[in-house]
Amino acid sequence: MLRYARGSRWLFQSPGKGGVISLFLLSLLALSGFAQQTRIEIPYTRFTLSNGLNVILHEDHTTPTVALNIWYHVGSAREKPGRTGLAHLFEHLMFEGSQHVPERKFDQWLEATGGENNASTAQDRTNYYLTVPRNALELPLFLESDRMGFLLPAMSPATVDGQRDVVKNERRESVENQPYGMSEDILPENLYPPEHPYHWPIIGSMADLSAASYEDVVGFFKTYYSPSNASLCVAGDIDPATTRALVEKWFSDVPGGRPELPLAKPAVTLTTEKRLYYQDNVQLPRLYMVWLSPAAYTPGDAELDLLANVLGRGKNSRLYRRLVYDLQIAQDVFVYQSQGELNSTFGIIVTARSGHGLTEIEKVIQEELNRIKAEAAQRRELERAVNQYESGFLRQIEIVSQKADQLNAYYTMTGNPDYFNEDLARYKAVDPDDIRAIAETYLKDDARLVLSIVPKGRKDLASGDGKEVEGR
Repeated sequence: MLRYARGSRWLFQSPGKGGVISLFLLSLLALSGFAQQTRIEIPYTRFTLSNGLNVILHEDHTTPTVALNIWYHVGSAREKPGRTGLAHLFEHLMFEGSQHVPERKFDQWLEATGGENNASTAQDRTNYYLTVPRNALELPLFLESDRMGFLLPAMSPATVDGQRDVVKNERRESVENQPYGMSEDILPENLYPPEHPYHWPIIGSMADLSAASYEDVVGFFKTYYSPSNASLCVAGDIDPATTRALVEKWFSDVPGGRPELPLAKPAVTLTTEKRLYYQDNVQLPRLYMVWLSPAAYTPGDAELDLLANVLGRGKNSRLYRRLVYDLQIAQDVFVYQSQGELNSTFGIIVTARSGHGLTEIEKVIQEELNRIKAEAAQRRELERAVNQYESGFLRQIEIVSQKADQLNAYYTMTGNPDYFNEDLARYKAVDPDDIRAIAETYLKDDARLVLSIVPKGRKDLASGDGKEVEGR
């Protein structure tokens, strides 16, 4: 038996008793064609603690496990110029111990129960997620509540400096010394003006990470890591009434914070084509074509996601078929609609095969863009794209940890945890001509960023005449 203390409260963790596992019935109609209507039922209970913490409970007895998921409505977009990288820094600091959890014990205690955990940071949120056996639920509630409410007493300048070095080394590995990694800096810097919250990379800059004082770090935590700026989802093999009591036990004493106002949505547009090239330690040139696009869950977002599928997701997509199979001038193709709360980006990324330059590749891409703007997509293409999205969507929510994350995502982004059917309906309502219209509206030739990353000394492989981005 393990025992953990926080103030005058004690948490006892002991092996649970065996029980009968019942099958959670997810009400889904079989996927059988483009027009098939699917109704998703994921029952949940939502309540708010007096300190402002939003709580979502979902009961699923498919497996004897419980997923706990916390979204803090803070990411790199909440940072300020000159002090970037703090949200990602806290992704690391939150695992370094809190007032009642000694250093390195967070992971050790969880792993001792058979649990696992991780975290991620994005522009608009930071989330922490873990899965434990059902008889270990109280432990993660204790751990998460302790670092939410009692992190600062255990944090020191030395702790911050240690994790600052870890993050800076991660930046070296994933950005500066990673082939094509500098695109993570170059693209947002040139898509958005300096004052826009998406102008800097999620991981931050070396200069800003170095410049942040201990007081800066403490102030960032006090501002954003409070119950009123968080959403907690507990999903899995739980009894909702018992779980609610445990949530109230461990989170009710966490001091409430000031609710954060929504970020202003500054208008941002590209009014011309911007061409850049960067010489990197790479073997093959890579082309990036990026446009600004509608924010997540707004009109045009789903259409562009399906357009990305038609153009460049999978071996049957238009660009993959032409560039990789037919002409054999590219190694790979990836097309995406990257969702954001303020706005999104639509991008095409193609790596050339040896012996081929990016001008040749861009010519083929432009031909396909012109074609999709002039003619409605073929119905079979759209059916395939919608079916792929739907099947992936349904597979994802069969996993309890993914359901917990999606409930939190929907609540944070739309205010409605039960947005599953509305989300899926966006995709199923798209018509083939909508794909043509959305391409014509947003993928303008005179409103895009074209970046060529080429091997050092081979700027001749870049596409068109562009401005060089200096080495960093």
